Amino acid sequence: MTDTDPALADPTTDAPARVLIVEDDPGMRVLLVRALHGEGIEALGARDEKEAWPLLDAGGIDLVMLDVMLPGRSGLDLIGDIRARHPGIPIIMVSALGGEADRIAGLDRGADDYVAKPFSRGELLARVRAALRRARTPVVTTASRGDIARFAGWTLDLRRRTLLAPDGAAVELSGAEHDLLAILVQQPHRIIGRERLLELSRARRAQASDRSIDVLVSRLRRKLGDVDNGEDLIRTVRGRGYMLAADVERS
Repeated sequence: MTDTDPALADPTTDAPARVLIVEDDPGMRVLLVRALHGEGIEALGARDEKEAWPLLDAGGIDLVMLDVMLPGRSGLDLIGDIRARHPGIPIIMVSALGGEADRIAGLDRGADDYVAKPFSRGELLARVRAALRRARTPVVTTASRGDIARFAGWTLDLRRRTLLAPDGAAVELSGAEHDLLAILVQQPHRIIGRERLLELSRARRAQASDRSIDVLVSRLRRKLGDVDNGEDLIRTVRGRGYMLAADVERS
């Protein structure tokens, strides 16, 4: 393996990233494993949920690529279980169902990204690299400020990537949800355009029909709830973008 991107290796051991591919089609599974191996990424294959769980529970998985149409429970149904048992692992859905409604359904369930078949090898690898970088690179600003952001009773730890509710309960965030919230808390009361949010949080250009930011905002709103006046903490500014409508203290 030569000149592996540092973001694709374990920062403590320099070992290559490990990706679990849950795909029932043997030919597609082999194709994906070989593509990732060629990128210097260790790839493990599983046919279904039964084969996937032992590999996940053994630890060391950095990213899951999950087909939608699996034997037994679908990939969409598995997202929540993976999030509950292994929070923080990025999930990329891979499916022949490539319509906008299908992509939104995957993102709304908690996936970090959605790749429609057929796809090019270059696009697939770019999505994998971006997801691994987001998971391993803390979102920071150019200013030297603290890693703890407090707003409306909530506490976001940017380095540990954890969110605590006002009552102290831990709230589970996907990698993409954390990155989006981190960007918003770093610029409170400032309108950030939808395309800019997509660029910052997903490290790729969006297609005109890509509604992933809208889905992420919707997911965050459900988790954050309302402020005292009943309005959303993340406000929509029609035609311009989104903003965090709360004061933020950093420490």
